[in-house]
Amino acid sequence: MIDGPTAGGKTTPANVFSRTWTALNSADELRAADARRLKAHAGSSPITRASGKKSSITRRWVKNDRLNHAGYLWAFASLRASAGANAHYRRRREHGDWHAAAQRNLFNRMIGQLYHCLQHRQLFDEHTAFPTELAAAA
Repeated sequence: MIDGPTAGGKTTPANVFSRTWTALNSADELRAADARRLKAHAGSSPITRASGKKSSITRRWVKNDRLNHAGYLWAFASLRASAGANAHYRRRREHGDWHAAAQRNLFNRMIGQLYHCLQHRQLFDEHTAFPTELAAAA
C-alpha cells in the first residue's frame, strides 16, 4: 500500500496524482525515459506474445508495484471526476474489455498524457486529452 496524505480519509485525484509523481520521481532509471518505457515500467502497457498462428495479449507481471498501484487509484478516481476518462472507460467496456483491462487501458493513456505534460511543461487540459469522448458525453 502506498502511504501518503489523504483529504479527510478520502482518496482524491490530487492525492493520487501526488502519489504517482512521488513514485515517478523515485525511479532513477526513468529520468530520461520515453513514454513507452514509462508505460512499461508502470505496468500499464500490455504484452503481446505471438507464435505462429496464435497471439495473446496479457498484462505485465514485472513492473513498479508502487507506480502501478498509484495508477490504478488514479484511473479509478478519474472515472467519477472526468467525463472524458469515464467515456473512454465505457467505450473500452463496450468493446469487450473486462473492468481491469479497461481501467489499465485508461491508466496507459493517462500516463502517456502525464509524460507529455511533463516534457512540454504544460498543464493538463481535458479537452485536449479526451476530445471526442467529451463531445459524445455532453
